[in-house]
Amino acid sequence: MTFARDGRTRIGALRGASGDEVVAFDDGLPTSMVDFVAAGDAALARAATLLASGPGIPLAEVRLLAPIRPRNNIMCIGKNYVEHAAEFAGSGFDASQRQALPDHPIVFSKALSSLVGPGDPIDVSADETGTSDYEGELAVVIGRGGRGIAASDAFDHVYGYTIVNDMTVRELQRRHVQFFLGKSAATYCPMGPALVTRDEITDVTQLWVRTTVNGEVRQAAPVKDLIFDIPTLIATISASVLLEPGDVIATGTPAGVGIGSTPPRYLRAGDVIEVSVDGLGTLTNPAV
Repeated sequence: MTFARDGRTRIGALRGASGDEVVAFDDGLPTSMVDFVAAGDAALARAATLLASGPGIPLAEVRLLAPIRPRNNIMCIGKNYVEHAAEFAGSGFDASQRQALPDHPIVFSKALSSLVGPGDPIDVSADETGTSDYEGELAVVIGRGGRGIAASDAFDHVYGYTIVNDMTVRELQRRHVQFFLGKSAATYCPMGPALVTRDEITDVTQLWVRTTVNGEVRQAAPVKDLIFDIPTLIATISASVLLEPGDVIATGTPAGVGIGSTPPRYLRAGDVIEVSVDGLGTLTNPAV
């Protein structure tokens, strides 16, 4: 986790059966999560020692931040669940591609300035179009970087997983016939609550992504329903992009987004959006 306490930003990990305290990684370890990830196994081994014997801080006394701030834009995948691809194709906002199911992964990015953490407000009131929408997603965090990574080797480059809410201003997405502006509004990339290392997840395809708005379930689907799986995404992106430690890839959202309803159910100030993924926790953010 990345957290703030007494005006200082630190990294650490949860400890205890109930996960009610955090142990800070202060003793000779990198002070940012992206540098910690880049430090690899040696940093993890030192962190494990601190986690076993270091002093704990009550979780209630810290403010969680986005677990990692990558050096590059957050990479995202569009239309990567069959039912979501169908609902988006029928929404009238899919101006970027006419086919319902893509032949290849649709890759775009969100500006780093859109990144916020658990509990941080999403400023939908700044959206003059009134078309702000949620997209709960599993995100992959890259450990060992590289270019031209084969799909068969992809998981060797996965450090772990987190949760992203790929917030979108739909009207901007339609108007500009691309994704970046509609996806990159300030506060429109909530991430967290934690970065869970790959060894903690036995089979990522068995995880479920669920999103609720004001307690109502809107999205629920297993990761195994991805059209393009994680190895394919890593291979596709790295064929041209040099992936670096700490890079984040949001893998796509299931059906049930606001634009998929008739009429669309866009977010309004006062709404509370919760995105949960098995084993990764719940990312909660209020809309203001």
